[in-house]
Amino acid sequence: MTRGPTLPAHRSHRLPTPLDAFNAAPADEAGALLVHCLHSLRWAHRITEHRPYPDADSLLAAADEATYDLSPTDLAEALASESLPDLPEDTYSAATTALTAAHAAYEAKFGHVFVIYLGDTPPEERLDRVLEGVYSRLENDPEDERVMSVEQLRRLAQGRLMEKLRGAANCATSPNAPAPGK
Repeated sequence: MTRGPTLPAHRSHRLPTPLDAFNAAPADEAGALLVHCLHSLRWAHRITEHRPYPDADSLLAAADEATYDLSPTDLAEALASESLPDLPEDTYSAATTALTAAHAAYEAKFGHVFVIYLGDTPPEERLDRVLEGVYSRLENDPEDERVMSVEQLRRLAQGRLMEKLRGAANCATSPNAPAPGK
């Protein structure tokens, strides 16, 4: 009895990942995605030109390093496009008034919007965390606050970048969904 042709040995093919797509994207597309993560053209360009990244941890490490290397001009550019985190629609008016006043005092002292990463904060605790953050950081001197702002921008950029990569991996995830902490 003769057997028919045998199938070739099964090869394990790795499916492309969102990181593969990011690595292969034209520089202008990769840069545009990055600018949505942190609003600094130099930061986005620096990360884009160091592609390809072998894994997400390498990309995040490069993003961190680029964030810590922001010049005062780059930092001002990034902060100029940030806004206060969104609060739940049912936030009571007294809290909104307190936040508006605290933010005005912060902006008067430091000259830019208050930034804080809220990605790991439950929604019901966000208002308290923002108010606590603004009030405590108003005590900082300008240099300490610059360092704190860079750290918060770094965490925001990292969360947004991971959200973009996850969103690209899961078609059910809207790429227009709010970034973590926003």
